[in-house]
Amino acid sequence: MTHPDTLSPWLTERLGMELVRCTPVGGGCIHSAWCLDLMDGSRLFAKTNAASALPLLEAEAEGLQALAVAAGEHGPLVPVPLACGLSGPVAILVLSWLDLEGGGSAAQVPQWRRLGAALAGLHRHSLTLTCAAGDRGGASFGWHRDNVIGAIPQRNGWDDDWGRFFVERRLAPQLEHLASSGTPLRQAQALLERAGQWLADHRPDACLVHGDLWSGNAAITSGGQGAIFDPAVYRGDREVDLAMARLFGGFPEAFFEGYTEAWPLPAGHEFRRDLYNLYHVLNHANLFGGSYLGQGQGEIKKLLSRGAAQERG
Repeated sequence: MTHPDTLSPWLTERLGMELVRCTPVGGGCIHSAWCLDLMDGSRLFAKTNAASALPLLEAEAEGLQALAVAAGEHGPLVPVPLACGLSGPVAILVLSWLDLEGGGSAAQVPQWRRLGAALAGLHRHSLTLTCAAGDRGGASFGWHRDNVIGAIPQRNGWDDDWGRFFVERRLAPQLEHLASSGTPLRQAQALLERAGQWLADHRPDACLVHGDLWSGNAAITSGGQGAIFDPAVYRGDREVDLAMARLFGGFPEAFFEGYTEAWPLPAGHEFRRDLYNLYHVLNHANLFGGSYLGQGQGEIKKLLSRGAAQERG
């Protein structure tokens, strides 16, 4: 938590804007969030944390900029990073304000369908672009820098093999983190070995993905436009975004209909969905423990059983 007195002079110095009111905004579990009302009547959004968290905010700002490049004129709305830096012991990220509407009501069905189609457009468009300094376009899987998924480090680098990347840079670090913290999961090594084989014949495009696309990181604005935010970007199989969009409450079905109408998913995506979502279940087990540990163990058992049946069939 920071004090408005910290934000006000920094905002004036960095953006030439005068702060009138700074109001806490709920929802975040890592950073403090703020609604900034300015003298000119406009509004901005800010995240603050201790100075040591600056790399997290810088990675978020870069991810938002990359998504905005891939989104182009017709993709999802992405908040614009306006300033990021330190004010004494406080790290600050300032973004454009999004006026969001809650829920996924029946009245919002067309908007969610359009958001699904817009995400498909972002994924496809990203293949023809370099979306950030150090980005390899659609040539390899990964990202030029490590970032975070929640508060857990997300290992990146580059790899031409998607299955190897997902096993070594996504599943393995989460399982290693659990083991080092004293909560190893049974059959973890078997899962890693089998996962690489399950993905061996899958040849996805290296799309720019949001990377953390659960229902809390997307919304419809008051103007009816679909927006995405709080990313953990990298180049990966586009199915990872569609998979996570079904976790933790999930997006309205219209979202998936809009996406698949614009760019259908290939055969086998249902099985891969559960494999890809294991990454996020394991991440939650590392972040929060509790029932997520049991859920992760159950998912490993289920995947190994389904994978064995698939191989026999």
